[in-house]
Amino acid sequence: MQAHCPSPRSEPLTEDSRALRALAVLEQLAAAGQPYSLSQLSLRLHIPKATLMRLIESLEAQGYVTHLPDSRGSDRGITLGPKAAQLALTTLANNTFGRACRSLLRALVDALGETCNLTALDRDTVLYLERVETAEPLRLHLQPGTRVPLHCTASGKLFLAQMPPVERRAMLARLTLERKTQNTLTEMNLLEAELDRLAVRGIGIDNEELVRGMVAVAVPVRDASGTHLLAALAIHAPTARASLNDLLKSVPRLKEAALKLAPLLSATTSTEHANHDR
Repeated sequence: MQAHCPSPRSEPLTEDSRALRALAVLEQLAAAGQPYSLSQLSLRLHIPKATLMRLIESLEAQGYVTHLPDSRGSDRGITLGPKAAQLALTTLANNTFGRACRSLLRALVDALGETCNLTALDRDTVLYLERVETAEPLRLHLQPGTRVPLHCTASGKLFLAQMPPVERRAMLARLTLERKTQNTLTEMNLLEAELDRLAVRGIGIDNEELVRGMVAVAVPVRDASGTHLLAALAIHAPTARASLNDLLKSVPRLKEAALKLAPLLSATTSTEHANHDR
């Protein structure tokens, strides 16, 4: 993203330019998928560090950004806060994207018979953006806006597997590998080996790792170039009704739906950037 911000030698900021700088910060953090230091943000956005620090303090006070320690526990990284995620969810739920996304998910659920959802990487968690439930009475109830761990979910393991090695190591260093079931991978070397295998396969799997008796498979939703991971599309089911191998048979259908979802996500991002540039 190229942020249209005044240079460090520009005239004093107007109220409009301050607001645009705040949007530029949020857009940069949203696109990054990882925390940035103040120096990194200043360099990327061409905003003087002193000015940026005041802006970050204001955004943090309102809950739009927050600080996380880096892998060494120092030089706190800046990332999106809960208010930014809530704003994104509210926007998606009330625009054309939300309706179109739910329509595609509904068609997928009707075809496959199990719950399907669209998720995004939100700081160190998986955030549910949209979800359509199966009609079957036995199901796992999770609402849009719910966050689940990265290390023991199909979407989370997909996001981790698709990260560049350096970014993945930094992310894993920040995570607490909490055991949710007897299948949860809590040993770092085992999890890393699993992520390497999933990176080759281009999918994410949850083999009863988050909830006992529930399995899931996720596929990536990428931009038009195929290089940027926008979101994850996942299906999950109780093992009383479907095995992990059963869900893996759905991968081709999931990938077809992911291709249809990608333009919706890209259009939403483009619209947000256009509104910012005006």
